[in-house]
Amino acid sequence: MKPDHIVFPPFIGDRMPRLEVHTTLGKRILPDDYAGRWFMLFSHPGDFTPVCTTEFVSFAKNQAAFQKLNCELIGLSIDTVYAHMKWIEWIQTQLGVSITFPIIADELGNVSRRLGMLPREGVKRTVRSVFFVDPNGYIRLILTYPDELGRNTSELLRALKGLQAADAHGVAMPANWPNNEIIGDQAIIPPANTVMKARERLEAAQAQKFSCFDWWFCYKDIPVRKKTDK
Repeated sequence: MKPDHIVFPPFIGDRMPRLEVHTTLGKRILPDDYAGRWFMLFSHPGDFTPVCTTEFVSFAKNQAAFQKLNCELIGLSIDTVYAHMKWIEWIQTQLGVSITFPIIADELGNVSRRLGMLPREGVKRTVRSVFFVDPNGYIRLILTYPDELGRNTSELLRALKGLQAADAHGVAMPANWPNNEIIGDQAIIPPANTVMKARERLEAAQAQKFSCFDWWFCYKDIPVRKKTDK
């Protein structure tokens, strides 16, 4: 049996644990300080590493796109705030890119350990974790990448847009949305869970209120989505 005091990392659908953190922009309390906004918390294995540097430059260049979607960025690694500051100074000087989002200094690993960002006990390098937290403080998506694979910023933006569209319209997003191989940029209506609802779905499809391949696979357009937001 596992000891009662073990605290397991949070998962999708859980509320983000309340954490007081020290960042390059001062103290932050998660998720409280971001109430009413989405935020993407991402960890990296270490400062002054090539793959992480390319990621930070990409995130910085796309920061306005995240903010347009009401989403803030927060970095993290098990480095001191001084290392973070020197690294972002190097990025500015050598690459001409300003890192203006906060980076959490987690030199003791307490935040990383609480969120499951450490691959094994005793390891002091965080994996490339990504947490999307919604405006109500709930974790909506978790991704984990290994050291050798940098993250795809376009995919992270796509995921954020998909989550927001799903919330706004009560739908689910197909693979590769908005460029799905079957239904294009349309969204999936949650399957009917009773015989009566299944019959109603097919009748509604016949009345051209939306489209169905069958009672369990119906889909519709979500007109508020702008083509330029893809």
